[in-house]
Amino acid sequence: MRTDLVAALDFGGTKIAGALVGADGRILLRAQRPTPAQESGETVVRQVEAVLAELAASPLWAAVTAVGIGSAGPVDASAGTVSPVNVPGWRDFPLVERVRRATGGLPVTLVGDGVAMTAAEHWQGAARGYDNALCLVVSTGVGGGLVLGGRLHTGPTGNAGHLGHISVDLDGDPCACGGRGCVERIASGPHIARRALANGWRPGPDGDTSAAAVAAAARAGDPVAVASFERAAQALAAGIAATASLVEIDIAVVGGGVAGAGEVLFAPLRRGLRTYATLSFVRGLTVVPALTGTDAGLLGAAAAATAGGAGDPVRE
Repeated sequence: MRTDLVAALDFGGTKIAGALVGADGRILLRAQRPTPAQESGETVVRQVEAVLAELAASPLWAAVTAVGIGSAGPVDASAGTVSPVNVPGWRDFPLVERVRRATGGLPVTLVGDGVAMTAAEHWQGAARGYDNALCLVVSTGVGGGLVLGGRLHTGPTGNAGHLGHISVDLDGDPCACGGRGCVERIASGPHIARRALANGWRPGPDGDTSAAAVAAAARAGDPVAVASFERAAQALAAGIAATASLVEIDIAVVGGGVAGAGEVLFAPLRRGLRTYATLSFVRGLTVVPALTGTDAGLLGAAAAATAGGAGDPVRE
């Protein structure tokens, strides 16, 4: 990587994070705003611009040579547009052009959030040294990315590896994408919590109904909370096994907020893989937690921008 700084944006349904990232992967400055996901597209982009303005106010900004964006998907890297499922105000939204304008014409590289996390994990995380890997972001949604033959594989529009919208329950609940029984509809944080509440789990005195609270209850032995995570793990296992059968990956790396549940998620996930990944060429598949943590999106966006985007996502 070059010695110049890169401005990185990690856009999701809950927050918009920004950072200035050095060539060694060190994050030198951070900024963050909440995502007004149900507001108009212009309201959302103003929050993006506010994050960029905070970064640009630093003297470090003078060393920035490029901008990388990792965005919730789907994205169209060839067109520079984004249509995040959980942000209805953005449909084919020209995010690359708006960021380019906001940064005075700097070159901008766009990748999906799953691809960004994959770039980060392959650069300096759990997928480092593996030629064929699937990396997942399990959070407000479920995204993914692929490394095939030692290279980040983004596909023509930057969405390759987007495991979240593989259907694993043909008669399942409708998903925001228009499908039914998608991995995301079962395994994302909000749906883990929704299922637990629907089946009788109740939060503690603090009223916290997040997936993290469900995970804490599962660790304490609450059977409804345990069952909700087991169902999520089963959906993830089915999606991972299908992907492994299709492209022969060696490792699956799972990150995002839901992965913070630890063995509450990973123990049933490994059991699920023993059920679904039964073919001889996928039985040895390893599943591990991501190492780059909550910075994966930022680090991956920076890596993609510095490289000009593996798999040639858009750069203007």
